[in-house]
Amino acid sequence: MVATSAAAYVFSQLLRNCIAVIAPDLARELSISAAELGILASSYFFAFAAMQLPLGIAIDRWGPKACMIACAGVVVASCLLFAVAPNPAVLIAARILMGAGTSCYLMAPLALYARRFPPERFASLAGLQMAVGSIGTLLATAPLAVAASAIGWRSSFVVIGAGMALMGLLLAVFVHEPPLPDGAKHGEVKHRETLAESVAGIRAAARMRSVGCLFVIHFVTHASFVLFVGLWGGPYLTHVYGYGLTQRGTLLLIPALTQIIGLFVFGFADRLFGAYKPGVTIGAVSSALLFGVVAIAGRLPSGLLPVWLALFGFCLAYTSLMIAHGKSLFPPHLVGRGMTLLNMGSMGGAFIVQSLSGFVIGLFAAPEGVYPLDAYRTVFALQGLILLAAVAVYRSARDPLTEGRSA
Repeated sequence: MVATSAAAYVFSQLLRNCIAVIAPDLARELSISAAELGILASSYFFAFAAMQLPLGIAIDRWGPKACMIACAGVVVASCLLFAVAPNPAVLIAARILMGAGTSCYLMAPLALYARRFPPERFASLAGLQMAVGSIGTLLATAPLAVAASAIGWRSSFVVIGAGMALMGLLLAVFVHEPPLPDGAKHGEVKHRETLAESVAGIRAAARMRSVGCLFVIHFVTHASFVLFVGLWGGPYLTHVYGYGLTQRGTLLLIPALTQIIGLFVFGFADRLFGAYKPGVTIGAVSSALLFGVVAIAGRLPSGLLPVWLALFGFCLAYTSLMIAHGKSLFPPHLVGRGMTLLNMGSMGGAFIVQSLSGFVIGLFAAPEGVYPLDAYRTVFALQGLILLAAVAVYRSARDPLTEGRSA
């Protein structure tokens, strides 16, 4: 059950980050502008974010298994639509379906684990879910580039859709709904929150002290990673360095790999510092400085480019610590809705940043579809400044670990 649920999350991460590697090919084949490319990549995150609150209610009412199976069908349809898309509008529609369909493959398994396993096992299962899912980010780099080179990007998405169809069948076979709570045994009906009560719980979570500060850092952190690895890294490596499909796929594999390493390292930072904020601050400021380096230098020496990519993926892995900090702010009865709210910030930020970055790059002349170095420098500089501003807001958040120590 755990293996199947985690494997399904791989497809979510793969589809989330798949645009960067094939972006130059999409732009060339379908005459997609920079603004359209930004909307294409970001529409996934818009749909993903919009689904979070309805998803939370659906999981409570119909169960994690039903949600995952239903979403598998949506993902399959989205992949097939993407594969046959004749124009950018259909591609964007397919991406919206992808975002909606994959929106459940972290929250639904976590709800399943929370109900099926003892509380002391939840953290390790959640870490396992995220670590296995990161394989999807890896697959969206060099492996996708190889597949697109061998059979084309359209056929590659048919294969992904077929794989997701198989996952739907495996979910139906191996995932079992949690047993009924004690209050629902022997014919007793457990009270379910009404829609009004669910919305009231969301409002209560949003009003918790320091949630706004955490929302801000969530808003820009994942957006920073997918801005490069999920969208503009591919065009940047092609237009500035002249790398082809397989070369840019191999290079984008580097930050995907180092992020996995960083997730484990930052996962111990709260114990090292005895607090959440130092590790998050170090990771965020370092990431902002890395954006500044490439914005100032423009084109890094070929020997330093892999080093920059490795540091970029590693430093932005503070997300695991940031999520733990966010979870610590909520009382037990609001943890689910609180985490969903912060997750909306992560996905909503990715949508807005990717959309706006496309418009910014589109302000520069692009002879024969090749965007100039100054366009990328501008986008990377802006994102670095946004990260620094978010850190300034985040620093005023309360840190329950230090409060507990002082008490």
